[in-house]
Amino acid sequence: MINRMAQPGSSGHHPLLVLGKIADILSTFSLAQPEQTLATIRAATGLPPSTVQRLVGNLVAHGFLDRTARGYRIGARMRQWAATAIRSDDVVEAVKPVLTRLRDESGETACFFQTSGVHRVCVAMAETHQVLRAAMNVGAVLPLHAGSPGRVLLAWEDGLLEEALARDLDAVTERTIVDPDALRDAVESTRANGFAITTGERESGASGLSAPVFNAQGDLAGAVSIMGPTLRMPRERCEALVDTLLKAADELTAAIGGRRPAQD
Repeated sequence: MINRMAQPGSSGHHPLLVLGKIADILSTFSLAQPEQTLATIRAATGLPPSTVQRLVGNLVAHGFLDRTARGYRIGARMRQWAATAIRSDDVVEAVKPVLTRLRDESGETACFFQTSGVHRVCVAMAETHQVLRAAMNVGAVLPLHAGSPGRVLLAWEDGLLEEALARDLDAVTERTIVDPDALRDAVESTRANGFAITTGERESGASGLSAPVFNAQGDLAGAVSIMGPTLRMPRERCEALVDTLLKAADELTAAIGGRRPAQD
């Protein structure tokens, strides 16, 4: 006699139950824990060892997970699907709620920048409620070598620094870095630190801090920034906001279906 409930799955498991277990396994992966082992997956899901081993093996075979030296991470096939689901307009819409929360938590203007040639463009922002504010608007086109967002874009977008250094570095303010070697050092420090803080480089009396946001391929998607008058944002205040900024950068990466590059 044929068991109609077991027929859809070769292993005898109801497909909806199997999908639920697969969802549980995939949910163990996050920006904070991009790699998992069979043991950590078992601990997080409570599934039997044999079930975890079988389902993880199937997920690897179909490209949903990739093997690493220490375990597993989300696979290339999943990242490709995520990339096709996120269009440019979708990115802007996806970042807006996070920018609003970042503005409310910091009390200052929160922005998202992307590159356009050797310039940076503000594509989304949540403006501070404070009367005194750093000047910024959506669509603003600004130099890459002046200010913390440009520093981040130069640090994580391949080839962009050399392209910028091939041109004259104009002084926007008296604190703008115009020496190629000094800019290269500043970009390397940004890459090493994972964020940038600048004061008065693009606009006198204004400060900002920025961090990278990554897409589904682990490439740079843009830079998230907090900016405001130096009167409210001296160096000490900027440093105190770093954790808030980095948390928002991770949230933005997740919102657009991205992931941090493996080397980071």
